Amino acid sequence: MSAQTLYAILYLQVNLASVVLLIIIRFKTLGLSKMVAQRNFSMATDAMVIFFASDTVWKLIETGVLPYSSTGILICKNVYFLSTSLMCYFWFVYFEYLQESALVKNRKRMFWDSFFVWIQGIVLVVNHFTGILFYIDDQDVYRRGPFFFTLYLFSYIYVAFTCSRALIGVFNPKKAASKEKLIRLALFPIAPAAGGIIQFFYPQIPVECTTLSIAALLLYLDWISEMISVDPLTHLNNRKHLLYSFEQMTKSGEEKTEICLLMIDANRFKSINDTYGHIEGDAALVRIADSLRLSCKVLKHRATIARYGGDEFVILTRNERKEDIRLLKDAIRRNLSQKNEESGAPYDLTVSIGEAFFEGKNGISFKNLAQEADKALYIEKETLKNQAL
Repeated sequence: MSAQTLYAILYLQVNLASVVLLIIIRFKTLGLSKMVAQRNFSMATDAMVIFFASDTVWKLIETGVLPYSSTGILICKNVYFLSTSLMCYFWFVYFEYLQESALVKNRKRMFWDSFFVWIQGIVLVVNHFTGILFYIDDQDVYRRGPFFFTLYLFSYIYVAFTCSRALIGVFNPKKAASKEKLIRLALFPIAPAAGGIIQFFYPQIPVECTTLSIAALLLYLDWISEMISVDPLTHLNNRKHLLYSFEQMTKSGEEKTEICLLMIDANRFKSINDTYGHIEGDAALVRIADSLRLSCKVLKHRATIARYGGDEFVILTRNERKEDIRLLKDAIRRNLSQKNEESGAPYDLTVSIGEAFFEGKNGISFKNLAQEADKALYIEKETLKNQAL
């Protein structure tokens, strides 16, 4: 067996392992989420599978494992570069959704976002007649054309743009709550870019497919982690993560740990749903969540904000003075009033807040602390009802 054949088999095995990994990820995501963002994640993995397959077939033809065909080579290369462009575009859309960007708010904007994909397709058609990107020469050898580099430019501009936006967002105080996610998005292209550069100058080294599939796996694991610990509507922590945070606080090892739990409940929320519909009700819950995030910025990483269920939310923090908690409650009401006014909602959106404190290292369960906060919450609700009469 020749060295060329051995190399082709190695290349095939590496790329095949990457394809199998992507197919597993794709299979695992089937029916897991109907969110638009995740549909773009799935389409990006589909484009990657096509990208890997065309790359593998080209290498098998180049090394003589498959019969040489100039037409086959040109088809492989066209599929390869078009799938590259689609892959980068779908990653761009997915990342922009994660960043809650206005660039993907409607279909019209997304159509203009796909501009470089269309350009790539048009240029590939033109290349068929001109050879400006790549061609088969008179000796029947594949060659790169004078504008070959534009094939990567039209594709990777998407990833460069969205990851740069994520990096800028890391330093934006308004996006402090999403800082960790933005860091992960900003770092995503580093390994694939390094693999792409290596394979650009040394095409015989099969590293691009491997780094891309590993990056996709990390994004998938990140997505699964969010589904486990994050409420899908408000993007706050869910109850499971809240309980984990409570356990960490009570096991911190500090001699004096004062835990404060705030139970927050929307006032007259049922009437909002009944009068304006559940979509508007969901929008109201999102405004409450945004107000809690904004109000807790002063606490840095000392607070865990969670959706407890329905229209109930919880803030769990420690070692805060009671005066600071009072100021936090005032800030929540003030920020919520401002956000509701900015939204133009035809109703008042207010919350009742109950609080409970525990000082010590051990000796209280989360359930007991939540019950104390719940009692204080309903005392406040009754007070508000009586004031309205």
